[in-house]
Amino acid sequence: MNDKVKSLLPYIIIIIVVVFIKLFIMTPIRVNGESMSPTLEEKDIMILNKTAYYFNKPKRFDIVVVNMPDEYLIKRVIGLPGEEIEYKDNTLYVNGKKVDENFKHGKTEDFHIEKLGSDTVPQGSYLVLGDNRESSLDSRELGFIKEDQLLGKTTFILLPFNRFGHVS
Repeated sequence: MNDKVKSLLPYIIIIIVVVFIKLFIMTPIRVNGESMSPTLEEKDIMILNKTAYYFNKPKRFDIVVVNMPDEYLIKRVIGLPGEEIEYKDNTLYVNGKKVDENFKHGKTEDFHIEKLGSDTVPQGSYLVLGDNRESSLDSRELGFIKEDQLLGKTTFILLPFNRFGHVS
């Protein structure tokens, strides 16, 4: 190996490692729109954990990134496979039992999962909503989100620095 190639080798390795991390492990992602307000703000830069669901299934209230044909959406998992989901008087009911939502969100109009053509969330699918319920393109319009549409989980804001840190 000549000296020029030897001197470039560390840089080539660094580039390969960075590309690998970005493609398969984590990548920055930007919040577009206000559908997750007040939890997330438009233009927040977050870290998308692409490995979050390699070995684990999404949990209720995870903030996920959904791959759509022309864009990605950032939403919150509300309904898991096999569950009956209903909102009545701004309260979430899962399989007929009240479930407290421990995060801030807008008013949720009365909604029953039957509106989407099923009594329960189908296997391999999820019901996702934005926290800004009055202004969110989510499962109420898009239908159930298939597991393979989930790019991963996001819980950490990088920028702006005044919002730096973990969100739930």
